[in-house]
Amino acid sequence: MTCDPRVLRRPLLVGLIPAVWTVVLGLWGLSRQNSVWRDEAATWQVARRSTGDIVRMLEHVDVVHSLYYLCMHGLFAGFGPSTTVLRLPSVLAVAAAAACVALIGHRLAGAYVGLGAGLALGLLPAVQFYLQEGRPYALVAAGSAASTLLLVNALRGRARKRTWAAYACAVLVCGWLNWLALLILPAHLITLLWSRAPRGVRVRWAVAAGAATAGVLPLALFSLDQSGQVSWVPPLTWHMMIGPAILLAIGGLGVLLGRRTGTGTGTAPGTGMGAAERTGAADRTDRTGRADRTDLAGPPDLANRAGRPGPTGTVEPPGPVTGSPFVAAVGLPLLAVPQLGLIGLSLVKPLFVDRYILFSLLGLALLIGALIGRAVDEVARRSRPAARCVLPVLVAVALVALLPQSLAKRSPASRVDDVLAAAERTRQLKHDGDGVLFIPAARRDTWLVTPDAFTGTRDIALAETPEKSGTLKGVEASPARVRAAMLAQRRILLVTDATGVARPTRGRRDRTKAEVLATHFTLVSDERIRGRRVAVYERLAPAGGG
Repeated sequence: MTCDPRVLRRPLLVGLIPAVWTVVLGLWGLSRQNSVWRDEAATWQVARRSTGDIVRMLEHVDVVHSLYYLCMHGLFAGFGPSTTVLRLPSVLAVAAAAACVALIGHRLAGAYVGLGAGLALGLLPAVQFYLQEGRPYALVAAGSAASTLLLVNALRGRARKRTWAAYACAVLVCGWLNWLALLILPAHLITLLWSRAPRGVRVRWAVAAGAATAGVLPLALFSLDQSGQVSWVPPLTWHMMIGPAILLAIGGLGVLLGRRTGTGTGTAPGTGMGAAERTGAADRTDRTGRADRTDLAGPPDLANRAGRPGPTGTVEPPGPVTGSPFVAAVGLPLLAVPQLGLIGLSLVKPLFVDRYILFSLLGLALLIGALIGRAVDEVARRSRPAARCVLPVLVAVALVALLPQSLAKRSPASRVDDVLAAAERTRQLKHDGDGVLFIPAARRDTWLVTPDAFTGTRDIALAETPEKSGTLKGVEASPARVRAAMLAQRRILLVTDATGVARPTRGRRDRTKAEVLATHFTLVSDERIRGRRVAVYERLAPAGGG
């Protein structure tokens, strides 16, 4: 298997191949053995509500994901709830991001860099995790990739008013999916400065970025009132810095290895081609007495500045391209700035969770693509046919090396728990008239995702449903009322976290539940299922005996 030179001359195929590759990776094991974990359960149960109920909930909780929830509500309404409908948007989003990354690499440094970057994105372990996740992070990555592609087009002299309007819209949508996506703007600013973009481009970027920020600002300010939702995020520690440090080290290595070529990518400045592509162009010049304009000139807007046939049919050296970025100027800020920015924010309030800045891995993919382009260039200097095999071989080696991780991330064990497994076991254990308890109340998502599994039972602690209360988990009765309701039951099913997953029970209501079960009930069944625990308790004395 080699890279067909005809593919290298078609930007559409350079973007399409990584997109298809990513879709294949995403569809592989998409259902995760029909499992859904707690974060995805939030998406599932909210998407099943009416639009009015969703809007009412957003006034109290999760407004930061408002656009995503409304989109998923539309999909669930149209296609019905399932693991495929839940996760397919993320698969398609990462595929779109891979296509954009490939086109960015192609336009900046040639087809091998583009293909390498696009194919690498879907193989990154963190991307494979969120590739099959029913949450908005993959969609943010897609919007970030699109906005970066638009910025690159603008820097290469293709900017029109609609380009900047599309850029502002892409950043705005990303911000409404998660306002931390605005960290991409300082990354793009560094790219502009590093590339020595003309003043006019910088001014237009500032206007577009300002418009997008203004559109996201109300959401960000409103979400501050709901900041208690991230109270579970631990304070920043040195141990948490290991991951970002490794990523930045890999990015820096890519830049250093590419610096020897003069562009940071392993390409000739201004041509948009690597050595293998230039060799092929030279061969065609030798055979026909003229050069293939499509390959040598690169994109049309650079034709007058790139290498082109001279009067005798030889190729003249390309001239510099003022303001045109190279891969390092795009990839390194895109990788580093969101990581460092989130670390800085976490010094004020703990927020450092890697999924919030998943889009920063777009920069890592670009830098990996640059390293692949460098490897192709080195081999091409010795053998052009061998150079065509470099990319397929590297992808195959990476796929095999990462296979254990890929399999692990497609297993239910890759997540903290499995809501559907706990619900199915409840269905098997329940008796009509049983009472059901959830400790903590957030484990009520087991019922909210699969209410049919609880048919014939009663949630004895619930005072107000999630839909009516505008919350994710509903409102429970006072501890005294919960106690009385429990003592009136002959049999109670408890759904809680498995040992090692649960945090210590600190709420008064949950302590009351545990105390009554321990004092007035006997445990007759206790099963741990994929991170959750389903237990059956029976009353020691006749109901109401106190």
